[in-house]
Amino acid sequence: MSDTNPFAAPSTLPFALPPFAGIGEDDYAPAFDAGMAAHRAEVDAILADPEPASFENTVVALERAGQLLGRVSAVFFNLVSSTSTPGLQRIEAEYSPKLSAHSDAIRLDPALFARIDAVHAGRHDAGLDTEALALIERYHTDLVLAGAQLGESDRATLTDLNQRLSVLSTTFRQNLLRAMENAAVLVDDAVELDGASPAAVATAAAAAAERGDDGYLIPLILPTSQPLLAVLRNRDLRRRLFTASVGRASAGDEDNGPVLVEIARLRAVRAQLLGFPTHAEATLADQVAKTSAAVDDLLGRLVAPAVANANAEAAVLAEYAAQDGVELAPWDWAYYAERVRADRYQVDTAALRSYFELDRVLVDGVFHAAEQVYGITMTARPDLTGYHPDVRVWEARNADGSPIGLYLGDYYARTGKRGGAWMNSFVDQSDLMGTLPVVVNVLNINKPPAGDPTLLSLDEVRTLFHEFGHALHGLFSRVRYPRLSGTSVPRDVVEFPSQVNEMWISRPEILAHYARHVDTGEALPQEQVDKLEAAERWGQGFGTSEYLAATLLDQAWHRISPTDEITDVDAFEQQALERAGIALELVPPRYRSRYFQHVFSGGYSAGYYSYIWAEVLDADTVEWFGEGGLPRENGQRFRDRLLSVGGSVEMGAAFRAVTGRDPRIEPLLERRGLVATG
Repeated sequence: MSDTNPFAAPSTLPFALPPFAGIGEDDYAPAFDAGMAAHRAEVDAILADPEPASFENTVVALERAGQLLGRVSAVFFNLVSSTSTPGLQRIEAEYSPKLSAHSDAIRLDPALFARIDAVHAGRHDAGLDTEALALIERYHTDLVLAGAQLGESDRATLTDLNQRLSVLSTTFRQNLLRAMENAAVLVDDAVELDGASPAAVATAAAAAAERGDDGYLIPLILPTSQPLLAVLRNRDLRRRLFTASVGRASAGDEDNGPVLVEIARLRAVRAQLLGFPTHAEATLADQVAKTSAAVDDLLGRLVAPAVANANAEAAVLAEYAAQDGVELAPWDWAYYAERVRADRYQVDTAALRSYFELDRVLVDGVFHAAEQVYGITMTARPDLTGYHPDVRVWEARNADGSPIGLYLGDYYARTGKRGGAWMNSFVDQSDLMGTLPVVVNVLNINKPPAGDPTLLSLDEVRTLFHEFGHALHGLFSRVRYPRLSGTSVPRDVVEFPSQVNEMWISRPEILAHYARHVDTGEALPQEQVDKLEAAERWGQGFGTSEYLAATLLDQAWHRISPTDEITDVDAFEQQALERAGIALELVPPRYRSRYFQHVFSGGYSAGYYSYIWAEVLDADTVEWFGEGGLPRENGQRFRDRLLSVGGSVEMGAAFRAVTGRDPRIEPLLERRGLVATG
């Protein structure tokens, strides 16, 4: 690697922000090669140390190792998700199996495990503090679950499995990216878009023009349900849009069916090699839930009431559809649900968009809430460059002016960007490394024509607050060791802080500050706020059922055995949903298998249940925060005792340190309308 390669040395920009403007596609391959070689050499030096293994010469030394590889990986894998190009995809396809093999060569090295095991055995007699002990436990658990205790032959088999799975995961992701773009619905005549707002029509025209098409283009978002289904009066277009959504990645070169079946089977093979009956059990061993039985217990309490609520909602919607002379179909659900909201609660969610302009929601809502609750300020840094012209940069500071870190916002959908919304880190906070965090939020909001305001749906407002909750989890990290930094917590509680941050959306002090009409500046009328609150539970049957259906599909795929013969993905889905008691024709899963990116290429395999698991903590925490004024004191307590500790404190202990008790499920059941509240 040349000394002029932008990854050759740590960035000299503020907060070590990557020098995006100077990074070219040709820089990645040599940086990956050099990074892997340097990391291997650093690990070999640890193994060659003649001194007995200790916390400092083994565990801390491992924490310091791999910095070059970490720099290039952080940039590459962020950008391959948000600004993918054919060149980046070729690099990903080439290097994913190489990186997997490199990781396995270290994690499965018996000499390294012997040193870690020795440190672990003597950890309580070494005079270490609680964070150091947590780090040792983390390394030991990581290596054991990675297969470090396997024999030589099994380690070789495991390495081959992991490399093949990395290839398949990349294939799944790239297939879906192409399928999403190809499945966008092209409309010839604006008349067909009757019901859509003028802004939505203009956005569709701009999307078609950008792709070189005549007419109007409706891109797909990642979940099954598409926003325009709620407003389009043209039933045939609703059907086309719904069919395009559920049929993604199901034919031709983009068919993810064979890919996901092989992924599920190989995960099952790997789990049994590691001593677990299923991939689900192998995954859950390192989560808060621990076992499939615990997951089943939670989901089992939710399915029946959720289905009952969904069926009751369907009966109401069927009556509305009958008035139009049609039999209710899945593509009609959102449209008639919107009619119910308008009739019963006088809520027009399309009209609400005029009160939710992106910058105002972000600055006067999301940032303002963080300032009021946590005492921080967010200052724009136009002098710093993101990785795309749409990316903006802010600096976060404490009330006393001390720096916290950088926050990047990448909000608009574009070609080459995978669907969904997420948070990632470019730089992890670590006292050991002397680094402050650099985090990014990525959304997929359709970009309006130049000069037009970006108006958000209520769901997009919720997503903005949700993802900033993840960002705060990364920004507030104050730990010594990078392995425990920020969101490095079990997958089934990582959504907890982000879901808590959604509570500020409707708090009167915050809502009045950001929900103002884009043209007049008038605040959202209180009567509309009251109606929104009254309507909050309408649709919970659908929302909970579509989520649970996806969750149960995830569990079904990851409880198969290596010998199970699965030749029909659709049949497998249907049978899994029927066994779970949630096969609702009118309520498809939030994600069907072929576009279930979370679990087949996104790190949530056998873990999609984590959203509802974390919501137990979230709903109870919202109740703890209480009613009344903004709880600055409670916010600081939540920040200091939970958001800042990363993986250095077990999440249950952190929750108890905040609230003084164990979490209860009742607030979640009440929130989702799954119990009678009297």
